[in-house]
Amino acid sequence: MRNSSISSYFTAVTKLPPDATALMHGDSTHPELSGTVRFYQTRAGVLVAAELFGLPFSDGVCMSPVFGFHIHSGAACSGTESDPFADTGTHYNPNDCPHPYHAGDLPPLFGNHGYAFSMFLIDRFSVREIIGKTIIVHSSPDDFSTQPSGNSGSKIACGEITARYSSLLH
Repeated sequence: MRNSSISSYFTAVTKLPPDATALMHGDSTHPELSGTVRFYQTRAGVLVAAELFGLPFSDGVCMSPVFGFHIHSGAACSGTESDPFADTGTHYNPNDCPHPYHAGDLPPLFGNHGYAFSMFLIDRFSVREIIGKTIIVHSSPDDFSTQPSGNSGSKIACGEITARYSSLLH
């Protein structure tokens, strides 16, 4: 596929309903944090589009935060008082790869005065494989080396990945 046809293809894909979504919500210290992550299955991999609002931010040069972003193996955005998203489990890693080669290791989110938008293509999983998993925003950037999860700080937002079509569940 030529570059111009690739970009046209992805533009057309994003005009369709996503194959799965995750509605994001913040923890109790970030109640204003919300957003949506959309997953589109393509023949080249999964196109992921994340849009978040209410992220923590600081004004000033060199102060825009970067957030870790991962798919986790757990099925629910629930937990305990000390870890409100404890039930999300660890990074999604079906092939037992070292970090940062987990299937659930995603590019970081770059904050922009409390807003973040990111779109990327990934071939580490299919949409079908992540249905029922969770997606997490962490308070700090992933360092892409510390085992097992990149020293990316606390979990500040979570979403449960749900299928658009029941046929994806089987």
